[in-house]
Amino acid sequence: MNRYDFMHVPPGSDIPFVVNAIIEIPQGRRSKFEVDKNTGLFRLDRYLYSSSHYPGDYGFIPQTLAEDGDALDILVMVSEPTFTGCLIETRVLGLFKMSDRGQNDYKVFGVPHTDPLFADYESLADVSPHYLREIEHFFATYKQLEGAHVETKGWAGAKDATDEVRQSVDRYNKARLGAWASTD
Repeated sequence: MNRYDFMHVPPGSDIPFVVNAIIEIPQGRRSKFEVDKNTGLFRLDRYLYSSSHYPGDYGFIPQTLAEDGDALDILVMVSEPTFTGCLIETRVLGLFKMSDRGQNDYKVFGVPHTDPLFADYESLADVSPHYLREIEHFFATYKQLEGAHVETKGWAGAKDATDEVRQSVDRYNKARLGAWASTD
């Protein structure tokens, strides 16, 4: 198994509006799981240094490449936590902008596309403002005790989020083409 095991999973069924989220960290956890790039397995990266926990299911969109060199991050608002490795078809509602150690580290935000509890959610305006503040507070503080510098830059709407998805898919495809061309 290697890091490309998830690369056969498409980025979504209706890019850039409905994306596939592969969950690494279920809602409510303070253990940080990541896909190990060498084995393709989910490994425990660390426990959060504070008593905070992830406010939604957190993972990545396959076949994307964010500005930080990793797959594009995604946070899914769920009514109950799923599990590490779960694939959630997610409707994109917005984008949380932040930087981590000086690099853009944006988080797409969405809801499960087929969950009837979220059937009417189409934009950030449909989400409780308090929940959005919880997310912002989490990302502003979750690395403080590690000594890492994180800067939150606030929320952007669905258009910015879908633009980021589109750009990340394009970046991935260009990088893949470049890697493929270099093997000739």
